[in-house]
Amino acid sequence: MTETRQEIRAHVGANAGVHFNELVRESEFAPGQVQYHVRRLLEDDRLVREEFYGRTHYYPPAYDERERAALALFRRETAREIVVYLIEHESAAPADVADALEIARSTLEYHVDRLVDHEIVTKRYGERNRVVLELADPAATGRLLTTVTPTVPDRLVDRFTRLVDELLDGTPDAQ
Repeated sequence: MTETRQEIRAHVGANAGVHFNELVRESEFAPGQVQYHVRRLLEDDRLVREEFYGRTHYYPPAYDERERAALALFRRETAREIVVYLIEHESAAPADVADALEIARSTLEYHVDRLVDHEIVTKRYGERNRVVLELADPAATGRLLTTVTPTVPDRLVDRFTRLVDELLDGTPDAQ
């Protein structure tokens, strides 16, 4: 395996769930070089490629499908904050999470729906038939959460989405 390919593989190993543009930005290689070596690593089963919500992410083969989805979601700042809140509070009503994170309910629901789809968060009905959010597997989620830090571009996209949601919801924070 070439030195360039080893560096790309090591970077993906240290940043599971990285997407292509981020991989190019954080490497010293041209986009065509990265593309070529990623293709070869995929062909040799040394990397796995998954698409989640319009973005292609790369992973070491050691992660299963559920873990890959979780890592992709944790690269989104808001999804990550929701999970951290649930780790700290064990369970919570959606309104409490939205208030604590200062996000619109629609933003919360968008991210919670994806977290539920990938069995990271569960929704159940508590007292008075109200929805309660909990982590499906807090230990595994906490372990995966520590391996990902959202990048600046990911955070900017998330913050822009929050701003638009607040403007559309007419919440006081948007003014």
